[in-house]
Amino acid sequence: MSIENLKSSLPEYAKDQKLNLGSLTRSTELSEQQLWGTLLACAAATRNDTVLSEVMEEASEHLSPEAVEAAFGAATVMAMNNVGYRAKNWLGDDYAQVKFGMRMNIISKPGVEKADFELWSLAVSSINGCEHCLIAHAGTVREEGLTKEQVWEAVKVAAVIQAVAQAVQIEAAR
Repeated sequence: MSIENLKSSLPEYAKDQKLNLGSLTRSTELSEQQLWGTLLACAAATRNDTVLSEVMEEASEHLSPEAVEAAFGAATVMAMNNVGYRAKNWLGDDYAQVKFGMRMNIISKPGVEKADFELWSLAVSSINGCEHCLIAHAGTVREEGLTKEQVWEAVKVAAVIQAVAQAVQIEAAR
């Protein structure tokens, strides 16, 4: 199994991430689609080929083809939005009313349940460090009926996948 491949490739200094990855893949807070979509979108957001290919292999066993595409859609649209909205924030009030001006149609028609896509977008935004998007997507998923615990579970997945990618990158460079 691919998550097992990732876990077995982690060095001793990343033992916590091995344990965290094991417990998160058995999450009871998230549905199967929410969990594996979050794992896949976050793996894509790390920009680490090894992590993405290992997670993608296993996620494909748990997600429909539409959900796989939506997870990749969440990763890519948030890559754009996180840069844009962070920049607008940093540029200050003069830019608050400037039209964003970039297409993001996938957000309104992701091909999966809105709550799931928004959850994946939230997790990717936490990796990309966009406070504006993280808060906005957290509000949306809460309005869609998800709990604080489910939101936090997605953030934990993002944090662990990012840490796993870091360890894999360190080992590749050693």
